[in-house]
Amino acid sequence: MEQKRNIAILGSTGSIGRQTVDIICEYPDRFQAYLLTANSSVDLLVEQAKRLNPKYVIIANEAHYAALCEALKDFPTEVKAGMNAIVEAMADENIDTVVTAMVGYAGLAPTINAIKHNKTIALANKETLVVAGALINELLSHSQSKLYPVDSEHGAIWQCLAGEKHSDIYKLILTASGGPFRTKTIEQLAHVTKADALKHPNWNMGAKITIDSATMMNKGFEVMEAKWLFDVDLDKIEVVVHPQSIVHSMIEFVDGSVKAQLGLPDMRIPIRYALGYPQRLYSDAQRMHVSDYRNLTFEEPDLKKFPMLGLAYEASRAGGNVPCVLNAANEIAVAAFLHDKIGYNDIAETVIKTMQWAPYVAKPTYDDYVNTNIEARRYAETLIK
Repeated sequence: MEQKRNIAILGSTGSIGRQTVDIICEYPDRFQAYLLTANSSVDLLVEQAKRLNPKYVIIANEAHYAALCEALKDFPTEVKAGMNAIVEAMADENIDTVVTAMVGYAGLAPTINAIKHNKTIALANKETLVVAGALINELLSHSQSKLYPVDSEHGAIWQCLAGEKHSDIYKLILTASGGPFRTKTIEQLAHVTKADALKHPNWNMGAKITIDSATMMNKGFEVMEAKWLFDVDLDKIEVVVHPQSIVHSMIEFVDGSVKAQLGLPDMRIPIRYALGYPQRLYSDAQRMHVSDYRNLTFEEPDLKKFPMLGLAYEASRAGGNVPCVLNAANEIAVAAFLHDKIGYNDIAETVIKTMQWAPYVAKPTYDDYVNTNIEARRYAETLIK
């Protein structure tokens, strides 16, 4: 029997993290939760620790350290706190696979250290490649680390590439649901609310990624991520709106044939594939009945209604530190929107102004990314008053 793999889940209390926990419990003979981390969700982290009995738990927000220690004082799990502790934990030789399910820029530093220590990485933190794709690929070229995508779209592309030659790719086709505002007019978008934006028609996700889906920034991030994951020119990555969320992405090959990966909108499918690779793990989960989906439709995205998708292409073409600026400004703007400080249309306006302001660095180092992230956030915050 195959030896159990020790899994570190960075962001175990978020949407992807919780579903990863479910999969670990689904295959107790294959996987062991070795490390769980959360930002500030102490109660759920405690519940997960008691359920999975990991070696370590780490709370990034150090203000919750005492409460976490108290809750787990009668359990063998070791408790740590702080972002530095999460980064340093990636050096633990007992960790086999790291599921990077943290939200936003925070996932970059631990992912870099995991690569340096040759871990298999199931990547759900798309911002890592959005912000620093060139640096990540350079580090991977000098590491034994393997990086497997967890996003449903990139997981679909990965599966479609099985048995194919990279040179035979004509283009990648990433599908997007269109979010909750696909049918609204530009005028109507000026009046949508936070509650409206959080009602995704197909997927159950965390608040930040749900807003990114509503603006189509999330799809823009996926375009940028796909460029680095699959070594494909930006001009060969197309986005189509597919409201049913059944076709998760496609590849068109040089002979004109198209491969697609279909399935129910359930993130456990790509998570399970990434953790089990190169094996497919049997599951009793709900099955897709093709006859239930007689009308699968596709349409071009409207870049006037959803300028964030166009900004992602623009930032990726500019390269350097511009994608880092894009991500930093977006994180600040989305947080402000979720706290009712700005309107929906102000998200894009904040990002545009920050991109126009930010000094350009053509070949950023890691320190350049850190400084760009800090300064772009500061500037974006000045726009939100």
